[in-house]
Amino acid sequence: MRSVGLSRNESKVYLALLRTGSAKAGRIAKESGLNRTSTYGCLDSLVEKGLASYVTVGQVKWFQASDPRNLRVFLENKIEFIDESLPELYQIYSSKKLPERVSIYKGRRGVKTVLEDIISTGEENCIFGSEGQLEERMPIYAEKFLRRLKKDKISIRSLVRSGRKKEQFYSKATVRFVPKSVESPVVTNIYGNKIALIIWSDPPEAVIIENEMAARAYRSYFELMWRNARKTK
Repeated sequence: MRSVGLSRNESKVYLALLRTGSAKAGRIAKESGLNRTSTYGCLDSLVEKGLASYVTVGQVKWFQASDPRNLRVFLENKIEFIDESLPELYQIYSSKKLPERVSIYKGRRGVKTVLEDIISTGEENCIFGSEGQLEERMPIYAEKFLRRLKKDKISIRSLVRSGRKKEQFYSKATVRFVPKSVESPVVTNIYGNKIALIIWSDPPEAVIIENEMAARAYRSYFELMWRNARKTK
């Protein structure tokens, strides 16, 4: 539940509401394992977010969870708010951003951040060093990413080691093959004025280098390999 934007205590209270149906705050506190003060605070917050409601019988409030599908509405409202705020936030971000920078990310969320940046940049992505790690480690996100690439019509050129199957993840990419001995533990993506390095350690790590001169140098190196790579295995 916390992954949808609820605090730990809000998650406990919401799940307690689902289990109890309609109940008084005391019962909800017992079910959630929280004290009454924390429970009341969470109940008020959930009501404000549209995830709970109550009726007053006499002078007593009986609370119940709203339809779990309202969690989607809650998230959509947050996304709508973010979309409305993005122009102003990006203006502030752009005015303070250094023209050249290095960003380091860790874990699967970090990898997602890098791949989302590739999509948002919207330019051709040149790849080498891919061994199908994304499909193996993050198959659900890999399918989603592929759909986004197709939708946004982002072209991909990928250098793949000879002997490997053409990965499903890059099934729409233009692929050329390099000798099997050319092995790299790092997946390199070159797009726009950026270079993204994804290291599939445990947990994975990723780096984005935003530097036009460095990107040109990497792209020249990629083009050299591309010209000398085979079109078939």
